[in-house]
Amino acid sequence: MGDAVRIHYLVNLYAGRQQMLPRTMLSIYENIRDFQVAVADDDDSQVIGCSALHFTWSDMAEIRSLAVDEEAAGSGIGRALVEANIDEARRQGIVQVYAFTYVTRFFARLGFRVVPHESMPRKVWMDCINCPKFNCCDETAMVLDLVEGRQPEPFDLNQVNIPVVKLAGRPTGLGHESGPETAAPQPAGAARQTRPLRIERRESNEE
Repeated sequence: MGDAVRIHYLVNLYAGRQQMLPRTMLSIYENIRDFQVAVADDDDSQVIGCSALHFTWSDMAEIRSLAVDEEAAGSGIGRALVEANIDEARRQGIVQVYAFTYVTRFFARLGFRVVPHESMPRKVWMDCINCPKFNCCDETAMVLDLVEGRQPEPFDLNQVNIPVVKLAGRPTGLGHESGPETAAPQPAGAARQTRPLRIERRESNEE
């Protein structure tokens, strides 16, 4: 839990430049177990990079909140963090990981491919619908298939709580009568990288 303040700083540093979505301290604490952090071998008290693997279904997970300290740029930290996320996804039996990002070349080098936002309805209806950029998303959706020949379970609108809107006295379930038109963003965006380091999942010091 001691890394939360530093994670919050790194993510919101890039969010302030419109390179990823901001995160509140509450959001960091609620999802702290999602995060991997990078620390220097010679000083593990300072987090110099972070990324999160957020499970969104039994066979899907999103890589988000990828951020690296500017002074640590250029040494492969971003790549090491994402590779750690991918390794964890494989261990958990995840079929596909994805990211919504501005740094497409970075993720392409790791094997991700660009897909239309419309192909990610679970992300749209579970997450993006609450985003201020829902109708004007400028991030790119990218996916990495982890199991050859398999795709994630098809999306069903019954898996999410779609708000009901009444029009002229007639209730209309958004999405139930018309499929998701789509948009979408997320965090994942600052991938630049430094010195000898370790990628680790921090454990609480509390007994």
